[in-house]
Parts: sequence; structure tokens; C-alpha cells
Amino acid sequence: MPLKGALLGMGNPLLDVSSNVDQAFLDKYELKLNDQILAEDKHVPMYKELAAMAEVEYIAGGATQNSIRVAQWMLQVPGATSYMGCVGDDEFAQKMTATAAKDGVNVKYMVDATTATGTCAVCIVGGERSLVANLAAANNFKADHVQKPDNWAVVEAARVIYSAGFFITVSPESIMAAAQHCAAHDKIYCMNLSAPFIMQVPPFKQTLMDALPYVDFLFGNENEAQEFANSEKWDTTDIAEIALKISRMPKQNGSRGRSVVITQGSAPTVVALNGKVTLYPVIALAKEKLVDTNGAGDAFVGGFLSQLVAGKGIEECVRAGNYAANIVIQRSGCTFPASPDFVWA
Repeated sequence: MPLKGALLGMGNPLLDVSSNVDQAFLDKYELKLNDQILAEDKHVPMYKELAAMAEVEYIAGGATQNSIRVAQWMLQVPGATSYMGCVGDDEFAQKMTATAAKDGVNVKYMVDATTATGTCAVCIVGGERSLVANLAAANNFKADHVQKPDNWAVVEAARVIYSAGFFITVSPESIMAAAQHCAAHDKIYCMNLSAPFIMQVPPFKQTLMDALPYVDFLFGNENEAQEFANSEKWDTTDIAEIALKISRMPKQNGSRGRSVVITQGSAPTVVALNGKVTLYPVIALAKEKLVDTNGAGDAFVGGFLSQLVAGKGIEECVRAGNYAANIVIQRSGCTFPASPDFVWA
């Protein structure tokens, strides 16, 4: 199966500004571990404070871009993946473009010269993280960028298209254009719940529900799944039951059922499909080997998608996802070695 251009991601490209901090730092900016939020005015000074830290790192990021980079790394086929998002005309954008090119990802950035490239503060305490995204230019992505002939050709070439839920806050029109294209051409459209606030803010939840009938694979973690259930007023916190209920919600493309994939940290990954729930154990990792959980969920999705575009079944997709996540959490940020030592089935 040819892989060139097979996977396309559309999302919010951000440069991660990552550093270890302490609880006092989190308290100062009213942050919680294992949380993802959008920056408010009170968070603005935090970026400068992080940048001044001795151990600060800058890593090309953004949830969707992370997943696409990991998928590209797993596939090891230059140009197998593509990515769209909006950046500024600045040094941060140049760093991300260079990183993507080195990784083998075909980036089709929209450039907004009037706005700085987006950043994400990654505040790490004991391997756990709190993310605060300042979207900046990423917030200015427009659907007409997707419709440009050269870019639409990338959409048409892709067999699988993926967006993290964070993209809901930026370009619902782009999400619907891609999702409806996939449904009309029997391709696979994937989305991620990404963060509780997507379900808590009514306009964002509505966009998610508008797109859901077109979603073939929906990803999330246990907190996001429970928040989805809460937003639907379901009287359950059971992850397997929630995944099954989401999988049975109305779907446009009837040629395949909806797969709902919920990760639970070190607990088994839950997959609901065709009225059945399957649990897949994750790879055990000694606590002393855990470096940084930032990007673990993104890495899981990237590994999963790498096998999905290669035509593999769910079990192999989950195995690849767990492998990729296991590698990433042993490193700082969503980074990986030169090549995977994954054993292909």
C-alpha cells in the first residue's frame, strides 16, 4: 500500500516552551497538573518566566503536529504525512518548519505575518505536566487555505485525516470540509476529545457534535471521556460504558462503525467498536524511567495512526500507539530517537 501523502493532520502548530517547575509556580498561575487550558491575561508573564529558566527547552509542538511527527517517525517513509496549521513569519516558525522537514513531514503552513507563532507553556512537576496554550497565529487559520488547489490536492491524496479537538476552537469550517470529504470518498476521519474544556464550552461542544457523525476514530483519555458523558448527562463514569455509548451515536458513513479509543495512563486502553469493548494493556514502565508525560497521548495517537494508514487492524494500531507513548514518556517533550525499534507484525 503506497504511503506517500497517506496521512494528513490539521491543527494548531505551537512551539513548546518546556521546563521543570515547582508547585509554587503552578499555584502562582492557578494551574493544575494533567490539565490543558488556553492562556488568559494572567498567564502572559509566565512565558517570560519559563524562558528565563536554566533548563528551558523549545520543541515543535501542538497536539496534532506532535501526532503527525510521531506517525512519520514510525513510518520512516519521507512524505508519508502532511500537516496544515497557521504560523507567524518569525524565528519560531522557521524552527518548526526546519524540524518538520528534518522529520520528513510535508508542512503546508498558512503564514500570518501580522501575528507571532503560537506557543505552549509546558510546566512539569515530577514527570506530570500542565499545558497552557497561547494560540496566537495558530488561532488565525482559515478554511480558504485548505481550499487552495495545492492544499486541497493534499486533502485528496490523504487516506486518513486527523485533527485534535483543540482545532475546534480555531476552524470548524476546516474540520467539516475535511470530515465531509472523508465521508463522501470512504476515507477515514479521526478526531480527539483533547481536553475537558471542549465539552464544557457550549460552542465548542456543538462543533464537536456537528463533526461526530463523520468521525470514524475518536480518541481521548479517561478524564475527557467522563467529561463527555457529563456533558451528555449520562449517569455513568464507567469508561467502557461511555466509550460504547459514543461508538453507537449516529454516523454518516455507514461502511464502517465508529471506533472509540480511550487511554487511561498506566491502566489498559479501552476500545469500543461494533457493540464490543476490548481492553489492551499498556507497556509497564518503572517509575524511575518516567521523564515527562507531555505528549504521551499525542504519541499514542501518532503510533496508532501510523498503522491505520498502513492498513493494519485495531490490535496492531493500539500496540504501535502504546509503543510510541512508552518511548516518548521516557524523554523530555514529544521527542524520539532517530528511528523506532518497533517490531512490525
